Order: sequence, then C-alpha cells, then structure tokens
Amino acid sequence: MNVLIVGAGVVGVTTAWSLAKRGHRVTVVDRLDGAALETSRANAGQRSYGYVYPWAAPDMVGKALKGLFSKYGPFKITTPWSLHTLQFLAMTARCSLSQERYNRSHGALLDLAEYSRQCFLALEELPEDCFDGQHEGLMEVANDQAACTALGQKARVLDTLGVDHEWLSPEAVRQQEPGMQGPGPVTGGLRMPGDGTGDCHRFTQALAIACEARGVAFQYRTTIRDWDLHDERIKGAWLQKASGETRRSTEENTSPAHYLETDQVVLCAGCASRDLARPLGLSLPIYPVKGYSLTGTLDDPAKAPRSTVVDHGYKVAMTRLGDRVRVTGFVELANFNRGIPERRLQVLREAFASRFPGAADLEQAEPWAGFRPMTPDGPALLGWGRQENLLLNTGHGTFGWTLSAGSAEIIGQLLDGENPAVDLSPFRPERFHRG
Repeated sequence: MNVLIVGAGVVGVTTAWSLAKRGHRVTVVDRLDGAALETSRANAGQRSYGYVYPWAAPDMVGKALKGLFSKYGPFKITTPWSLHTLQFLAMTARCSLSQERYNRSHGALLDLAEYSRQCFLALEELPEDCFDGQHEGLMEVANDQAACTALGQKARVLDTLGVDHEWLSPEAVRQQEPGMQGPGPVTGGLRMPGDGTGDCHRFTQALAIACEARGVAFQYRTTIRDWDLHDERIKGAWLQKASGETRRSTEENTSPAHYLETDQVVLCAGCASRDLARPLGLSLPIYPVKGYSLTGTLDDPAKAPRSTVVDHGYKVAMTRLGDRVRVTGFVELANFNRGIPERRLQVLREAFASRFPGAADLEQAEPWAGFRPMTPDGPALLGWGRQENLLLNTGHGTFGWTLSAGSAEIIGQLLDGENPAVDLSPFRPERFHRG
C-alpha cells in the first residue's frame, strides 16, 4: 500500500519505520530541511513511561492561576490573548472538571506508555549510544513537606495503576544522584526506575536514515498545497516544494506544485496538523504549548545528573545526555511566538544550580524554544479520521518522544486491520466534537 505520512518529527519517522517494516511503500513530507527540526529538536530528553499524565488535571486551574504571576511559576500566558488561546483555555478548563475523565485518560496514557517502552526496547536497529539513550529511571525531587504530600498522592495513584515506582528518603535521593550537591532542599523523591532518556533529535535523524535504507522516501522543504478528495477518500495531494535553501518554506520561495497519488494518509504533523486537517473537514483542537530548554556540555560529569531529575519546586527537568545536560521547563501559551526571553532561561539556570552546581556552565548553553502539540485534555489524537483512508497520529503534547514508538505500532495495526495493542477510546479524534 502507498502511504503518505505528513510530518518528519519523531512521531512521523517512527510511524514510517513501523509501516515500512510491515511492507508498505512510504513517503514522508515535511516543510523543514530535515527530520526532527521542530518539536523534536531539543525537548526534555525524557522517555517517561511511568511519568505520563493528562494535561487537564482537576487542580490545574488553581495551580496555574497561583503561579501565573510568579517568576518561577511554570504556567505562562503571553498577551495579548488570541481567540485561539481563549478557546483552548476554555476547552481545557471544561475537561479538567471531570475527575472520571482524568482518571480514564491517565490510565490510558500509562497503558500506551508501557507499550511504547516495549516497542523502544524491541527497536534493536539503533544502538542507544548513537542517541545518548539509556534506561536509568526518572526521579521527581520534593523540596518541602507540601511537595512530599503531593508526590505521595501521585505514588498512591501509581500503586492503583500498577506502575513500578519507589519512594526515596532524602539520603536515598542523594545516593541515587550523587552529583546532587546543590543548596536546594531535599525532603524525598519519587522514582520511576523503568523510565528512559535520550536525544530525540539524534534518534529521529538516525531512524530516518534507517527508514531510507528500507525504501522510505523523504521529501523535505515540502508542504501540502491542497488535498485531492473523492467521495470519502483522499486520492492524493498537491505538494509544494521550496526552491531555496532556507530553513522554513515560504510562499514566495516555492517551485510549481506536483501531485502525489496515495492509498493512505497518516497525519503526524504536530502543531501544524490543525491547519492541514481543516480542508479535510476536521477541527482538531491542538494548541502549540511553548517550552524552553538549555543544552550544555558537561564540565564535571561527576557533578551532573545520572539520568532525569525533575525539581518539584521549579517544575524543571534536568536530563543527562552523554557528555551533555539538558534543562527544560515552562508551559506557555504564546501561539507561535518563537522569542526566547532571558528571564525564562535564567529560571532554568537557577533550578540547575540549586541541584547540580559546577556540572555545566549554562551561560554558554544552547537555548531553544519549541511548541508541544497539546490537546485540551491531554491524550493524543490517535485513530481514524473523517475520510476512510485517513489516520491521525498527532497531538501528543509533552510526551511525543515517550509515546512515539507505541503510537507508530498502533497505526500499523490499524492500517493492517489488526486489533490495537491498547484501548483507543480515550484517544478518539472525534471526542471533542459535539452532536
């Protein structure tokens, strides 16, 4: 079967790999110059199989408002507020009102994450050292008694859901992470020993090369100009290729459109999926939730994290990637504003210095800002679209790297008429539509 995949981030490329292994003829198109140059470029580096959770938590509105005007609060909104931002906030608030919906979504995300962990471990073609990958666990560190209480509640939920975890005393936290010698207080830690790390960008680019060896065709600097719709099917698409060498395609710098006929379309375009799906009669409530990161070379590996440490107070993640460290944080609603305010980076530096002083000079680190494709409730849009030959694999939010391998295999199962490995009810693309 001829399959057109739109999007060459980690979700699109893992999907291409899964379908190529199943014998399908795959073409991947992406508007940028190569694989993993948008959301997958410099994300947190976590494959947090035991640490996935829905975006629309019952207490999220109160927590967001409490920290909105604090320098250290993780939730930010850039003014002026757009209609898109207001609509997304309203839908998120509505989703957060249901504890039952949250519990169902949480369980479904953990099921998909565990399946994704199995899929990553089975992907033997890429040695983990080629993308600084490892499975040494993730630990969230509490900085006061209130944080201990919150993490204790999280641990009880993990108990109920059967997720492997352990509670660590302050002494055990420092034994697990001996480089954690900073002044930041430690009152305990919740550790998920099966979680992994890795450079998503390096992984995706290496897997794209492996895909090409299996016959997958990649068309970079290429956008979808229009869809060719016949009855309830997508017959093909008109593709517009940028004629120049600029990083981003522009209307003024394009060559004539060419037509690509296809049997099947899989939409994996992250935040761009919303606009691409509109001509197909779909209204996808995906919002570009902005995050920031700093990636620096280690000066003293002995003083650095061994794996991923999440600081509960700062809500900042610090991940070891070989001889580098990546520090990430913030959840910002700013539409597609790509600016990187110094005040955001300074918070990341302070958080890292409070835990791992002397490990790396983050003043010299590479800054980045990217957009996570978030749905109002949290679970991705995974399943059949409006047309009979359209599949959606998009909207994974902050967990695209974690869930990519499992989501890709599920797309292959759906395409080949097999039963999906997990219950897809909470991921139904149509769940936000009324009537």
